[in-house]
Amino acid sequence: MMVDPDAMVGHLDHDRAMTTEQNKAIAREFFARFSASDLDGALATLTDDATWLIPGKRDRMPTAGLYTKERIARLFQAMLKQLEGGLQMTVLSAIGEGDRVAAEVESSGDLHDGRRYRQQYHFLLEFRDGRICAVREYLDTQHAHDVWIAAASQAGGRPQ
Repeated sequence: MMVDPDAMVGHLDHDRAMTTEQNKAIAREFFARFSASDLDGALATLTDDATWLIPGKRDRMPTAGLYTKERIARLFQAMLKQLEGGLQMTVLSAIGEGDRVAAEVESSGDLHDGRRYRQQYHFLLEFRDGRICAVREYLDTQHAHDVWIAAASQAGGRPQ
């Protein structure tokens, strides 16, 4: 049986495109579940050994660093406890290539003490076997510091 190499290339491109579209759908699902405060559902889109990186200077942004799935879950839980109605995450755009998806995202949430968190992000998500295995979260660290860290320090409390 003869195999047409041109047909194979088209088939491979189609499979790669399907995987990229599936990865984009999973990324959108993560943010939708997070927006619904469904942490278990959001975390289910991550592999058990997933990592989450929040760049920054630890002395200015205590949440900066590399997280395991369990550690990022604790950070998410602490954040949601301080928010009225959760944190709404809106995916503005997403592009994918291979096993990576880049997403531009905005969030909106109001804290119980009246502070407003309006953030802009760029996420780079990596996928393995249909789940997110690594995330790099880029955000306005000054705004995050002002809302989560400085305001809590001025009030005499510690960020949760």
